[in-house]
Amino acid sequence: MSPSGKTALILTGGGARAAYQVGVLQALQHIRHDCAQPRRRNPFQIICGTSAGAINGLALACRADHYDLAVRAMVEVWRDFRSEQVYRSDSFGVIQTGAKWLTLFSLGWALARWRRARPRSLLDNDPLRHFLPTLFRTDRLPRLMAEGHLDAVAVSASSYTTGEHVTFYDSAQPVAPWTRSQRLSVQAPLAIDHLMASSAIPFVFPAVRLGVDGRPHWLGDGSMRQAAPISPAIHLGADRVFVIGAGRLHEPAEPRRASADYPNLATIAGHAMSSIFLDALAVDIERLERVNKTLALLSPEQRAATGLRQVDVLVIAPSQRIDDIAARHLWALPPAVRAMLRAVGVYGSGKAARGTALASYLLFESSFTRELIHLGFADALAKRAEVEAFFGWQRRPAQGDEPAGLQPALGAADMPDPPGTRGVPLHH
Repeated sequence: MSPSGKTALILTGGGARAAYQVGVLQALQHIRHDCAQPRRRNPFQIICGTSAGAINGLALACRADHYDLAVRAMVEVWRDFRSEQVYRSDSFGVIQTGAKWLTLFSLGWALARWRRARPRSLLDNDPLRHFLPTLFRTDRLPRLMAEGHLDAVAVSASSYTTGEHVTFYDSAQPVAPWTRSQRLSVQAPLAIDHLMASSAIPFVFPAVRLGVDGRPHWLGDGSMRQAAPISPAIHLGADRVFVIGAGRLHEPAEPRRASADYPNLATIAGHAMSSIFLDALAVDIERLERVNKTLALLSPEQRAATGLRQVDVLVIAPSQRIDDIAARHLWALPPAVRAMLRAVGVYGSGKAARGTALASYLLFESSFTRELIHLGFADALAKRAEVEAFFGWQRRPAQGDEPAGLQPALGAADMPDPPGTRGVPLHH
């Protein structure tokens, strides 16, 4: 029996690392099938995403009337990803942005003759703007919410204009906007511009101009200044949150090999990215668990007086260091991008590689994304019992732990077709 209340899906940021989320969702689909859950039904009434997680979240939300089809389409995209679908990776495109940006960085912005030509980011992600509408249609969201397939969806971004964290959301029923210190929310129909803003990795991709409370704001990656990643789901009415991370939340105790060399630009940028994309989530999960433990000690009357409520949480995050996985796939980057990254300190291969944390956010190449899908699938299956308990699912009698020969799936072709869905276009 499924627990009552609303379940939210929270997908964090991480650039190409978000392929891991697709593997987790695919494993969740296998578990659902084993527990005889309806294939079409969306198990998440609320979907919240940030950065690349916002793109994955909208891909699910825009097909909330057929969850299996949504997951299969996501797997098809991520398993065959190429960097050119996300950013200009040809030599001319990289010269137009990255090489010029690095040149100006070294010469100084004070040279007046360069001012008109100064680029806004390391890479040009205009290909992503043209690619996203071929994957899903955001204009389906109002109808899907009106039909009861979805209660609410949210996308987070950060304002360079005011320094505030902004959550854009839409919902089937009215939800009053909320405001906290350095955080605000805006109810609006979600569109591609919101996704482009949310996924604009700082320095790497350009900011996007959007209206916030009637004023124009320049917005970038939603992972920046995101002090409470779980907060939007709770404000939108979630009683349970299923969180899929894009990086290890807890490092193993054994010491790692350290270099005595002065950290180069890529190493420092990688640490900054990890802080932006990972640290806030770990802190927010700990905060939520502390609140839950405190509420458990109170009487019903005392809990009612606090205005707080218990929110169950289940987190699935990578069991391996994604930086180490990226080190095995640096060769897959387009030559021009690899050359540009080498200029800031990304080089080598395997255990001798340097700057892999930075590269991992840009490795939109199938060799890397397929390995992350495989890891996400395996990590989720390893938590099968926790997943079933969280959703209140029960496996069918006489069902073994796994169907014979089942392996972590790398492609949509490995998944059964829901009735009547073969040949359905991806933009459904």
